[in-house]
Amino acid sequence: MSGNKVLSDLEIAHKATILPIEEIAERAGINTESLELYGPYKAKINPGKLQLTAGKRAGKVVLVSAMSPTPAGEGKSTTTVGLADSLARAGHKVMIALREPSLGPILGMKGGATGGGYSQVLPMDDINLHFTGDFHAVTSANNALMALVDNHIFQGNDLGIDPRRMTFKRVLDMNDRSLREIVIGLGGPAQGVPRQDGFDITVASEIMAVFCLATDLDDLRSRLGRITFGYTFDRAPVTVADLGVEGALTMLLKDAIKPNLVQTIAGTPALVHGGPFANIAHGCNSLIATTTAQQLADIVVTEAGFGADLGAEKYMDIKARIADVAPSAVVIVATIRALKMQGGVPKDRLTEPDVDALAAGVANLKRHVGNVGKFGITPVVAINKFGTDTAEELDWLLAWCAAEGVEAAVADVWGRGGGGDGGDELAAKVAAAVQAPSTFRHLYPLDLSIEDKIRTIAQEIYGADGVEFSVPARRRLADIEKNGWSDFPVCMAKTQYSFTDDASKLGAPKGFTVHVRELIPKTGAGFIVALTGAVMTMPGLPKEPAAMRMDVDAEGQPTGLF
Repeated sequence: MSGNKVLSDLEIAHKATILPIEEIAERAGINTESLELYGPYKAKINPGKLQLTAGKRAGKVVLVSAMSPTPAGEGKSTTTVGLADSLARAGHKVMIALREPSLGPILGMKGGATGGGYSQVLPMDDINLHFTGDFHAVTSANNALMALVDNHIFQGNDLGIDPRRMTFKRVLDMNDRSLREIVIGLGGPAQGVPRQDGFDITVASEIMAVFCLATDLDDLRSRLGRITFGYTFDRAPVTVADLGVEGALTMLLKDAIKPNLVQTIAGTPALVHGGPFANIAHGCNSLIATTTAQQLADIVVTEAGFGADLGAEKYMDIKARIADVAPSAVVIVATIRALKMQGGVPKDRLTEPDVDALAAGVANLKRHVGNVGKFGITPVVAINKFGTDTAEELDWLLAWCAAEGVEAAVADVWGRGGGGDGGDELAAKVAAAVQAPSTFRHLYPLDLSIEDKIRTIAQEIYGADGVEFSVPARRRLADIEKNGWSDFPVCMAKTQYSFTDDASKLGAPKGFTVHVRELIPKTGAGFIVALTGAVMTMPGLPKEPAAMRMDVDAEGQPTGLF
């Protein structure tokens, strides 16, 4: 703070002492030969050039998730950064692995996405804007594919691609509802073949998912080649390998695939890399970043997007099937104000003390706690403290956690982070959980049918009575079976605000049905996306976008960026 003025996250970031990235790399045990500098405070790591300590065991993973989020914001990334700083303060060798922010929500509703207060990754303005260009590379690869596809159709269509049965769209890293459905190729024969098309946001692209699930460059090329972008007139799937352009797409991603090294305010090394959304994609940073951090640190603190019903479930059932990155501990972030909102209090009254609303809303947290237990792990609850929380409310929630047999701690890492003592108690409980025995398991086996996998997630994680499939989704189930994709895991596309597919139903609803309107096989990523309710793969901007508050000063420094 400066006098009585509460500094913004950006002001705190600009006042922080940021170390040369070579010094952060040295702390992390990263040799200079593997470091590719992007200015003084950012670098990429070439994993193939790392010189690692012989015999070092892979670091243990701490997965940070949350209760169902609210528009008030819960501070999951802030807690992730603060927890890692606190673990480092306690003497553990720690690295952070986070997703890169998307420009769409930055300019839309959320503002910045690099933590907050004194628990941030730096340089926050660079990371939130164009960073090292990874998202631009993914966008370019995605759109190059679609340009090549449409050119193939225009040049004679030797593969027999049916323009009416395309399942891949162009992308843009922006919230732009006007591009959801478009028509291309208008203007006569020289302009291409007219067809209906549309845009997704970059973070929903299958190339982003492939980018984040690939284990190395060769695996990236193989996964890109397996992408199904459409079907022939005979309804046979057509892949990137059929088109013969997987090499070109890999070339466009060859530098982006290297993890990005930055630092926290406290100087903890952080890898920020990749960024699929968790409500429309699988919601985890790149697998390469996570495994690279495991090679360098004893504890890796990572996060999965939105609530544990989305990001954490997908981390367990998708990401942790590909590599040995199963978490040794899971943290569920909760806030007093979010629990009150889940209990029925409107956003403009969340600062008012209300233990009764807290007691009503805690059912949401209880379901998330129980869900994590279904993967064989008992979570630790992190109560992210806000200035409006009362001692009575905090004590009530701690007592509730104790009665439920769940370890919990109040974390004041927004105001007392940056290497301060605000997360010490949480760090101690998480360090103990990391060493405690656990038996990790997936929610479902891969030999279950796609329909049964979806039903298992809906009933076991969301608490639904059942699942209803639209006629198009039923047809796609038959295609999935026919094409041999039934052994893929499922990636549910669902609102983050509710366990149901209706964003308005808060708390822990019962007696509802999940409605699956479409299924999209992502054969390169290796999962089936199930679109539910009204969730969109191209979001729109709110009435008053965060961009309205943003500018640059006379020196070109951003202002209003959260």
